[in-house]
Amino acid sequence: MVKIGDIELGEFPLLLAPMEDVSDPPFRALCKEQGADVVYTEFVSSEGLIRNAAKSVMKLDIYEKERPVGIQIFGANMESMLQTIDIVEKSKPDIIDINFGCPVKKVVSKGAGAGILKDVCLMEKLTAEMVKRTNLPVTVKTRLGWDHDSIKIVEVAERLQDVGIKSIAIHGRTRAQMYKGNADWKPIADVKNNPRMHIPVFGNGDVNTPEMAVKMRDEYGLDGAMIGRATIGNPWFFKQVKHFFKTGEHLAPISLAERVEAARRHLQMSIDWKGEKLGVFETRRHYTNYFKGIPNFKEYRMKMVTSDESKDVFAAFDEVLEKFGDYQFV
Repeated sequence: MVKIGDIELGEFPLLLAPMEDVSDPPFRALCKEQGADVVYTEFVSSEGLIRNAAKSVMKLDIYEKERPVGIQIFGANMESMLQTIDIVEKSKPDIIDINFGCPVKKVVSKGAGAGILKDVCLMEKLTAEMVKRTNLPVTVKTRLGWDHDSIKIVEVAERLQDVGIKSIAIHGRTRAQMYKGNADWKPIADVKNNPRMHIPVFGNGDVNTPEMAVKMRDEYGLDGAMIGRATIGNPWFFKQVKHFFKTGEHLAPISLAERVEAARRHLQMSIDWKGEKLGVFETRRHYTNYFKGIPNFKEYRMKMVTSDESKDVFAAFDEVLEKFGDYQFV
């Protein structure tokens, strides 16, 4: 049984990774319905929260049906991060996660995200103080290191465990790699196999098929998988993986009717939460994957991703169902 603090997650849990402009409440709800064991919010800026920036505050919205849910925060200033803990606690998450892995320049340039991998002592000190500030389980998501020549993830993970984190998720790339090349899971396995480690170690990066999830579990011996990009426009990925674990066979393809219904619900929930304009805009990135594989689909996809009004997108869904209703996915 894998546990984060007192939260029981079963055997080899599947976690929805925090993704900016992706893992919002509507998408988290869909993933939860399809078998995600833990879902994480988009990452929340500590500086934005203490300034009461609307976008940062909105990311704290969580709902009972999502639980267990973790709120992920990032920053490098001690006082700001501690104030953020106090603010985040009011939303009553189950987990507080620290982002030590985001590779984007605007985050790294401030010493936050993966930028803190250049200063492991600060990383350890910041984590220790945050753990002391809350009774909620604190977890960390990070990368292998800043670059290939500075991979010290076994030492880093041990130090973070020793100051009180309850689990660690490790992306199998360095910051220098960004999202290029293949994720390397061997250093993550080295963390898991460190005899001093006793908290769950989750792997992240390139889990894009059920077979890869099996490989992470059986060949690398990790405690669970944190899954990101493979879920965009495909909240069924969690169900597909669990079906494969159980039967050794692939789940039957998701029908067009199911895809249209999910896309409809996703858009409507986004509008209900964010309003018409943002709801329409921020759901666009999912449509390519919702309908991936349909031939001669460009005309309909363009309607979905260029329309500014939801009525036009909903109409496009209707057209797709009418024109391609007999299409069989493989």
